[in-house]
This record gives sequence, structure tokens and C-alpha cells, in this order.
Amino acid sequence: MPGQVLFSSMAYARYEAGQTLPAKFERMLKASGLAEKVKGKKVAIKMHIGDGVTFSTIPPVFVRSLVKFVQDSGAECFITDHYVYRRHPERRGYTADNLGCPVLDDCGYFGKYYYTKEVDFKSFRHVDVAGLIHDADFLIDFSHVKGHGACGYGGACKNISMGCVTDRTRHEIHGLEGGLKWEADKCVHCNKCIEACNHHANRFDKDGKYQVNYHNCTMCQHCAKVCPTKAVTLDSHDYADFQQGMALCTKTVLDLFGPDNVFFINLLISITALCDCWGLTTPSLVPDIGVMASDDIVAIERASLDMIRFEDLIPQGVPKGHQMGDTGHLFQRLHGKDPYLQIKMLEDMGLGTQQYELKEIK
Repeated sequence: MPGQVLFSSMAYARYEAGQTLPAKFERMLKASGLAEKVKGKKVAIKMHIGDGVTFSTIPPVFVRSLVKFVQDSGAECFITDHYVYRRHPERRGYTADNLGCPVLDDCGYFGKYYYTKEVDFKSFRHVDVAGLIHDADFLIDFSHVKGHGACGYGGACKNISMGCVTDRTRHEIHGLEGGLKWEADKCVHCNKCIEACNHHANRFDKDGKYQVNYHNCTMCQHCAKVCPTKAVTLDSHDYADFQQGMALCTKTVLDLFGPDNVFFINLLISITALCDCWGLTTPSLVPDIGVMASDDIVAIERASLDMIRFEDLIPQGVPKGHQMGDTGHLFQRLHGKDPYLQIKMLEDMGLGTQQYELKEIK
């Protein structure tokens, strides 16, 4: 059976408040069946609170509506993310007074409240689930859809795998990044690889070791192609390990709740090249699309990606001089990584289906 994905579009027909996306979002929540699911439960609303000079995070008007809906349904709730206290969420309107519920560090103020679940995927061994996430009865994953340098796409999977865990887990997942291999004994430090990179993704450090910033790297392989001694070569896993780690972490967190105690909301506005953790905002890549909701993470992630089309690209959303690829999804052309890969991995792990059916809420 296809997964059902509720969808409300940014499109409007009249100059009326009821035609706006926040109003449609409230109608979507009422139609979702979420009220019956959360009644009497303690609900963690996981979202990204942003950082730095970011001004494109989830607008508080949507968060207030969600909080009120959950509370009116007879549940307690709180907003949560990692590093809350040091990223000043109040600068983006995320306060208890404004939203109607607490805004809390999911691992506690010092980041030391968590529960460890062991996994076994290469160097990835520990999913340290944030204590407040672990202790909640119900999880609402409220994601702001963006691009992502290391995996192409940041949606629900990224919001959970990078935001519901400790630094140790994030470091272990990022330790799976790769795609290029450097052999020091073959390198003559001619700098051709550095000069050939159009994205400023590589450098030699002060000790002469070759470093790659995989968030900037688009896998164009120019560095490998120009290397006269073949010191830089293509690694076999081609970024798949990082996405596999994200999917495995997401499954480990969601397994704590079961399918009846999780709900996913993806906001598709201000869709930019980089995730909110960068602490900055760039122009949108495509026009604002709308909002989606589902109890199937695979279906909503697939539907979200399918809505973001290269044909709708706004050129100002791409850095000047940046050379995009000519095949694949918009995010793949931008970042060089297939964004659908993480979704297939989630599906293979039994978390849902890529077959979906959109139900529009007007």
C-alpha cells in the first residue's frame, strides 16, 4: 500500500488569511488524525532552531500552531534540538513565551543526558539517543527541507540522525564521509589538485596532508583526474556510507517509539543549498512549495524530493561561478550526491515505502 502524504500548497486564489500556508497547515493538522494519537502523551517536537545569522528556519507562526494543536489535543509538549542554549533560539523567535511550550536541549544543558544503543556499521558503533527524546512518549519530527553538502538532502532523516543524538554519534556518522583517497607516498605536492577544484573543497594542511571538505566537494573528480602521480583516487563507497549511517541512526531512534508514536512534517519553504546548522541563509533554490505531513518517513521524504525540481531553479540560489552537474536531481547537480539514496536505505530498513499518494488539504 502506498504511504499517504498530506500536502498543502503555497498557491492561493484570493487575498484572504484563510488562503495562506499557516491557515492551511492548521487544517492539515485537523485532518491528519494526529490529535487522537498524541492524547494524554508527552510529545517531543524535534526541529532545527538554527544558528548564527540564519533567518530561514521554520517561522514561529507554524510552530505556535503545532504546539497549540498538540496541547488542545490533551498532550504535553516541548520543542527540542541539540545545542539549544548556545545557539540563541530566542533570536529567531523560539522562546517559551512565544511558542507556548519549553524549548529544551535534548541531551540536557551539558549534553550529558543520553541513552546508548550499540550499532555495528564500520566505524559507526554508538547511537547515543538524547535523553529527552528517549523519555518522550511521542515524537513529532518537524523538518525544514534544505540541501546538504554531505548527503545532498536534509529532511526528516537528517533532522533525526543529526539532531536526536550526542556529539559522539554525530562525529561517528561524519567519520563515514568520504569518496576520495589520498596516498601520501605518491604525492609530489604539485598543487594541481587544489587548482583544479572549482569548489574550494581541498587543501594541504600545515603538515602537508591532503584535506577534503566533503560539504563543499561535489564529487566532480577534477582533483583525481589532474593528479600526475595518481595520489588522489576515487574511493569505492562514493558517499554511500555517510547516508547509510544516517539511515541506521534514524531507524535506531524511531525504533524506540514504534510506528504509531511518530509523525513527520516537512516544510518546503526557503529551500536553500545548505542546512540550517551552517548559521547562515542564502537565496532560495526554488520557489516556496508548501508543507507535507505523514506517518511514513520514507513516503514524505520521497514526496518532498519529487516536488523540488531542477526546472524550477532560481539561479540566485546557486553561488556565483559554481559549476553544477548536468544529471540527476537538483540537489545532486548542486552537491554531487544522490539524495534519493538515503530514502532507499530507509525503505530497505523497513521504515516505509517510496510509493506514496498525495492528499491535498486546501
